[in-house]
Amino acid sequence: MRLSGRIAAAIEILDSLQQRRRPVALALRDWGQANRFAGSGDRAAIGNLVYDALRRRASHGWAMQAETGRALVLSVAVRDWGEDPQALQGAFERDNFAPDPITPDEMTLLQADMPLQNAPDHVRADLPEWLVPAFKETFGTNWLEQARALTMRPPLDLRVNSLKATPEKVAASLQRFRPQPAPVVPLGLRIPAGEGPARVPNVQADEALRKGRAEIQDAGSQIAAALCGAEAGQQVLDYCAGGGGKTLALAAAMHNKGQIFAHDADRNRLAPIYDRLKRNGVRNVQVRAPVPGTLDALAGAMDRVVVDAPCTGAGTWRRHPDAKWRLTPEQLKKRTSEQAGILREAARFVTPGGQLVYITCSLLPDENQHQIARFLTETPGFSVIDPRKRWQETFPDSQEEPLFVENGLVLSPLTTSTDGFFISVLQAPG
Repeated sequence: MRLSGRIAAAIEILDSLQQRRRPVALALRDWGQANRFAGSGDRAAIGNLVYDALRRRASHGWAMQAETGRALVLSVAVRDWGEDPQALQGAFERDNFAPDPITPDEMTLLQADMPLQNAPDHVRADLPEWLVPAFKETFGTNWLEQARALTMRPPLDLRVNSLKATPEKVAASLQRFRPQPAPVVPLGLRIPAGEGPARVPNVQADEALRKGRAEIQDAGSQIAAALCGAEAGQQVLDYCAGGGGKTLALAAAMHNKGQIFAHDADRNRLAPIYDRLKRNGVRNVQVRAPVPGTLDALAGAMDRVVVDAPCTGAGTWRRHPDAKWRLTPEQLKKRTSEQAGILREAARFVTPGGQLVYITCSLLPDENQHQIARFLTETPGFSVIDPRKRWQETFPDSQEEPLFVENGLVLSPLTTSTDGFFISVLQAPG
């Protein structure tokens, strides 16, 4: 497919998303199944156009005075991908699969600088308007730069499995992708994001990943796992284990010694963990399926309880930009209620003097600082471990620091070059 045909496909997909509220990944999958003539390079380019449009939907819409699929994709092609609008017009006229020709009004808008200096805050930040106060509360004076950093393409990060390999060995296996050290974490490798139509490298087909020597895991998630402070010989409960990413990191940090209990309330989310444990050579994990009484014997006995709480995912909007525009205040309220209940339940498993680690991939204070403040009020005896001290103890050689906030710390694309995370480590009484 020529670029003009790819632009037409991206417009079609974005228009379908406006008609049906669903994840963009499903819309791209459905389009691919209905248009099997499109090769892998075509699908990657179309996906990039769609995702780039969604990452900066508000600002591209402002520049084009419309948020239609056509307006957004044309703006992305010119402003983000560097295409000349006159050249695009010529390509559209020569290709039967191209969109309609660019109108004079569209040409004027495409040739103008993006006029954001007079735009409202939420447009300049590419945020839903109702979330601007939350970003201002978390980040203060540089909230706008923090929000804009969430509109960039994310890199592909890997965690080297120290039970099986070294970063040097995995980097050699992936040499064709030119991996670089990831920030902060010594076992992390990073493949930078491409530009324009560039495809995401298919690292999962590499021997290093097929044999469990490395796993795809954002550096922020790796940092969160390290801050749990799990040590060999300890008893650890990964209360919201999901597919097992942090469980695997914890097992490696514990050198396969001690015991990790991996649990999740959603059986489907937990399903991938079994194959991953085997592939990674992990031997100190017991998977506890969500059945009544499965965790009763662990009450008051865990040195570490890790709560990677279900959240809005506001810290992952680089990867899932459509979720940013689907989020509602009602959904946020529902999430915070769920998190409060999970924290209360998880706390009963911590041994006296043990630690409860609360993690979200969110940047919203209601899910983070406020959630911990509420927990401390309702659960006497628990206290917050100094996040700055914990960071320095865990990463003494790091040249980067997170944002230290009330009751925890915040990772972000701008501050730590990672996805957005909040981590709070709480000490149990005893």
